Amino acid sequence: MPPIFEPRSSSAVTASAPDPRGSYNTFLLFVAGLGGLLYGIDVGIIGGALPYLEATSHLDPSQLSSIVAAVLLGSVFSTLFAGSLAELFGRRKMMILSGIAFSFSIPIIALSQGFTTLFLGRLLQGMSGGFVGVVVPLYLAECLSADRRGRGTAAFQWLLTFGIVVAALVGIFFSYRVTAVEQSANADLIYQFKDHAWRSIFWVSLPPGLLFILGAFFVSESPRWLFKRGNKEAALKALLRSRGDEQAHTELEEMESLASAGAGAGSMAQESLLRRKYIIPFLLACLILACNTGTGINSMIGFNTAILLQSGLSDLASHWGYALFTIVNFLATMAGMTLVDKKGRKLLLSIGSAGVIVALLGTGLLFRATETTSIDLHTALQARVSSDQSLGITFDRATASALLANTGSTIDPGRAALSIIYSYGDYTSATSFVRSDDNAAKPIEITRKDSIPSNGINSFFTNPFANLEAAQTAPLVIEKASLSPIPGTRHGWVVALFLYLFVAFFALGPGVVVWLALSELMPTRIRSNGMSVALVVNQSISTTLAAIFLPFVGRYGYSHMFYVYAAITVVYFLVAVFLLPETKGKTLEEIEAHFAGH
Repeated sequence: MPPIFEPRSSSAVTASAPDPRGSYNTFLLFVAGLGGLLYGIDVGIIGGALPYLEATSHLDPSQLSSIVAAVLLGSVFSTLFAGSLAELFGRRKMMILSGIAFSFSIPIIALSQGFTTLFLGRLLQGMSGGFVGVVVPLYLAECLSADRRGRGTAAFQWLLTFGIVVAALVGIFFSYRVTAVEQSANADLIYQFKDHAWRSIFWVSLPPGLLFILGAFFVSESPRWLFKRGNKEAALKALLRSRGDEQAHTELEEMESLASAGAGAGSMAQESLLRRKYIIPFLLACLILACNTGTGINSMIGFNTAILLQSGLSDLASHWGYALFTIVNFLATMAGMTLVDKKGRKLLLSIGSAGVIVALLGTGLLFRATETTSIDLHTALQARVSSDQSLGITFDRATASALLANTGSTIDPGRAALSIIYSYGDYTSATSFVRSDDNAAKPIEITRKDSIPSNGINSFFTNPFANLEAAQTAPLVIEKASLSPIPGTRHGWVVALFLYLFVAFFALGPGVVVWLALSELMPTRIRSNGMSVALVVNQSISTTLAAIFLPFVGRYGYSHMFYVYAAITVVYFLVAVFLLPETKGKTLEEIEAHFAGH
């Protein structure tokens, strides 16, 4: 069969000519970048607000967990339908809808007075994030010319990381203000300010949502979507807003050639989705997204402060360490954004994943050096379980000394950390590591009410195979109580440096390339729905890794968790080197032709 169209790259047509539509392209990137900012705020905003929400909302731990997880639940739900809705209504309308959903969620959350409205607001916020995660990269891939597509899609990730930085800095700002108010020792004033603090943190995120809505009204609809709907004239008009006349006509011809080739083999609507040009890029995109979250990036963000605390840093140093982590992420993403259209996707993903492997192994080895001296005290703690099958323990120097007595361990009770894995029937949970030198740490409280789901629906999402009725009368079993030494501050900053190395390489390669792989590899016919399915795979793996993180770390240590992430990233590296085709400078139609074997 002859080629579908002459293999001339549209980017080559205008490579030496100045872009006559520069101002519109800049505006388009600004609007899309605001979408990334909203996505980043969705991810990071709860971290700064949660301590004050916990202190003033009177919600129990199960409800607080539901508030945190509501964003993820909303995101998974909306991601499932985002592709279909974008196909039905268009990319631009869905961008506007996602902005409205985000903006509307803020007053619902900030003005809420109870669990239900707070949960619904966070659920709506998560749904907006799911829409943004599918629609904005899809829109950018279909609107930008081949020579700008990499940099443009990277702008989405760049401002996504900026949103996480903003969320971290806002959290630190209110942390300092709360600390100042606490000096007054006025309990009512402290309570009122903490209540004001978490609501203000959410209000701060409203302006980007409103700007995103406003900007989306002034961009054109995707030319590929318009062409698929049979509106050729509108598609050309949309193309002409972002590229020169010759390039626009060339890309329109390629769309027509690809559509004609499909019609020649049978109707596009009836063409089998099991053909090579659909299956291979779809599976490749799913594999890349699965490996991307398998690097542990979400755990590094969500549990960063806890990791740094366990590595030897103080509470304040750990929070600043996390802020630096988000800044490194932002700056490295900026570097990836400038290089992706110059050096290509394949090279950046290969270098980035290789660097991530080195960083993960280095961090794992650092933790391994201290975890080999930890001891399991589950028998001693099982003896402390009360008759109502609960356990309360204030882990300070005195308690650590008592637990270490007669063990022969050389662990310093003044610098020790304790984590407990426990179960009620089929429900297994783990506490975070608590340090004996943290005078502000809350006592470890393990109760049945806080450990098992409150109803069958929550039980299904927690453990679909668990017996809730049996767990309501089952005894508390301490499966493992890991007491380990806390390394020195120097060790903590070395761990922090390896984490910065991790996020720098991730942002340079996987962080930028993943959105391009998601949108570029998918053929036109399945792009919107295929992206939805691939993102659901990504989020499902992310949810699983987040759910097992604390129990896995409590049972096996941080080192083994980092080794697991490193093993997954090795697969990622092999995919980048041997399976991912280079798509730099190619139109979407050329990429589709590649997978079709032409």
